[in-house]
Amino acid sequence: MSKLQIQTYYKNLDNLIQRGGSKNEQSIRSAFEQLLNSYCEPKNFTVVPELYYKTKKNTSVRLDGIVKDALRLAWGYWEAKDTYDDLNKEIEDKFFKGYPNDNILFEDSQTAILIQNGSEVLRINMKEPDKLDKILTQFINYERPEVQDFRQAIDHFKADLPTVVTTLRSTLDSQSKTNKHFRAAFKKLFTLCQDSINPKINAFDVREMVIQHILTEDIFLTVFNESQFHRENGHWGRSMGLLL
Repeated sequence: MSKLQIQTYYKNLDNLIQRGGSKNEQSIRSAFEQLLNSYCEPKNFTVVPELYYKTKKNTSVRLDGIVKDALRLAWGYWEAKDTYDDLNKEIEDKFFKGYPNDNILFEDSQTAILIQNGSEVLRINMKEPDKLDKILTQFINYERPEVQDFRQAIDHFKADLPTVVTTLRSTLDSQSKTNKHFRAAFKKLFTLCQDSINPKINAFDVREMVIQHILTEDIFLTVFNESQFHRENGHWGRSMGLLL
């Protein structure tokens, strides 16, 4: 991130303080909101101010800003405080009320504190541009543990996929030679595909469709709980069931 945005923030903050004669958070927080939005822009995020958040205590609290993506998913939270507040006490009070603690940034225009996964990970002097850049970058780039786990699962799946596909092809070829029940079921499926998809479809295409079905079944069952999609989706689902 270019330090130009941070220098612009300092200039805007000084201008608000000078012209308004106040360091009250309501008077000056627009400067930080503008800076935070400049860090959000490359990831297509937006800071939406003054949003309510439903806590685990089944109450609602209003945050100064929530970082949202295009799907309205929250990626982080921002709380501005007065310069004269006891920032540590304010944080303690907010968490007691049920404020989120997975990725929340507190600041009072002097000090910024980043809490991630319930623990303080950074505390910086906001007058130091490099440190301000660091805390904002870490805040914006935070990924929830479940997102990290999902990305790792995708990487493992990509690495294992060639071996899995080769094994499946070998198994299906073997079954077509030695298992008469499999041959009968495959023939029925082949005919169904020709009638309902394309008369020119060949056995290779159908075999690849079977492999895709096997590879995606666990995903639908585990992630989407869509057993009906695979097992009871008309003739196709029943024919696939015969093969599997």
